[in-house]
Amino acid sequence: MKHSHLYLLAIGLGACSASPRNESAPAMASGALTEATPTNDDPSFNPATHNPFVGAQFAINPDYARQVEATATRHAAQASQIRAVAAQPTAVWLDSIERAKSVGSILKTAAAQAKDGQPVLTVFVIYDLPNRDCSAKSSSGELSVEAGGVERYRKEFIDPIAEQFAQFPDQRIVAVIEPDSLPNLATNMSVPRCAQSETAYRSSIAYAVSKLAMPQVSLYLDAAHAGWLGWNGNRTKIAQIFKQVLTEAGGADKIRGFATNVSNYNTLSDAEGKHLGAANPCPDERTYVSKLSEELRRVGINDKQFIIDTARNGKAVRKTWGSWCNVKGAGLGTRPVAAPAPQIDAYFWIKPPGESDGVADPTQPRFDISCQSPDSSPNAPQAGQWFEEYFVELVRNAQPAI
Repeated sequence: MKHSHLYLLAIGLGACSASPRNESAPAMASGALTEATPTNDDPSFNPATHNPFVGAQFAINPDYARQVEATATRHAAQASQIRAVAAQPTAVWLDSIERAKSVGSILKTAAAQAKDGQPVLTVFVIYDLPNRDCSAKSSSGELSVEAGGVERYRKEFIDPIAEQFAQFPDQRIVAVIEPDSLPNLATNMSVPRCAQSETAYRSSIAYAVSKLAMPQVSLYLDAAHAGWLGWNGNRTKIAQIFKQVLTEAGGADKIRGFATNVSNYNTLSDAEGKHLGAANPCPDERTYVSKLSEELRRVGINDKQFIIDTARNGKAVRKTWGSWCNVKGAGLGTRPVAAPAPQIDAYFWIKPPGESDGVADPTQPRFDISCQSPDSSPNAPQAGQWFEEYFVELVRNAQPAI
């Protein structure tokens, strides 16, 4: 899948992109739970053993909220429902070297939202690999392997993020590492650019994990989704890749777990998967998480937890697993919530609803043919730009309803 995000934060404008494709294929309340959990002031808090979402207040992006409010003023009939979205937390995508410089300001903005003595949790997506998004066009990045991208990724992107994270030792941080990257190595090595990127992807992600693993930081590797890696052979391949990369990073204990369905539309139950076909043994994200956990245990990666992106999975609407670009008829899914089920640290809106996955106009740069599929909404702007018509549809189709 593929996707991109527009992120305006108090400190400036940033475009984010990402999305899990499917390349393969033989009403819960938002905010924090009230159950007691160690805070970062408690030396017993360990991101490897404690769910960072539990007992925390989720940071709200004020600039995303302003974009939503501007949309509400132009859609009076849905204004109250639209405004409710502004109160929901969404992930902050760090998709460029310039954007990485803003981490400190973002965390300061989040800290100012603290109330009732609760720790504040900010979710970041780390997304600037050299040769990023090797199997599609809409979310290609600024770094290339051929032009020293691996070294720049380390020194100009990951190192500054790590330095800024370290300045906030008492603030909970979640980082989702490089959507679409390692999954491409499991299924798309026949794509020349992916084959050329394999070593860079592995070493760069191992470096990111080793540098960003800190007492207050919970790391989750991207694990694609049921419609991409749900098939038995694909799950076996990705588990081996995770094992190898985490060994290079210093061990699986560096990460809290894995993130699935990032920027995608897979439902939590099996309604959609059965409609799309019985060949996939993982018809939904919850089944995928369970079966992937089994595969991870076979390679010695034990007791890992998951985040599932529920930003746009409220309805089962696609005709094929492979549709990922601005899927028509989709709706907002379950609101961000901590510890909703066994193995799940959170349902969270990792993809900020309303940001285009990719441009629908074939004459424009970064056009991907998937954005003209029968499942895709017409008139979509470039990946990362605000797609107001689509956002209003997501709100209208929300399940549970806004």
